[in-house]
Amino acid sequence: MAGRYYEGIGRRKESVARVRVSTGTGDFTVNEKLIADYFTRLGDVEAILNPFTVINQDLNSYDVSVHVNGGGVSGQTNAVQLGLARALVKMDETLKPSLSHAGLLTRDPRIKERKKPGLKRARKAPTYTKR
Repeated sequence: MAGRYYEGIGRRKESVARVRVSTGTGDFTVNEKLIADYFTRLGDVEAILNPFTVINQDLNSYDVSVHVNGGGVSGQTNAVQLGLARALVKMDETLKPSLSHAGLLTRDPRIKERKKPGLKRARKAPTYTKR
């Protein structure tokens, strides 16, 4: 990927994705692998490419390079999707209303709740016994 690129950062849970988009031939790599080889779960690739379907543009006119780390598969999928949407907005500001209306520019703030003292997990309490 040579030349000018636009970068977007996406985060979800513990995952962080750095997405770079430039005009090109349709190469989509995630951590130096093809997207289908990295995200093997059913529906993950379609969810990641959702920003392209919302703006009615073909992936074949862009090159996308992603570096993602941390978290699990679901968090990484959503982090890449958010980073891709943000990079597309940096590339063309007129896409912002359609991506925003589809909810692709909103970061999901839900994270793991911390464990509290006296409990087994964040909210699970030990079984109450009267005697």
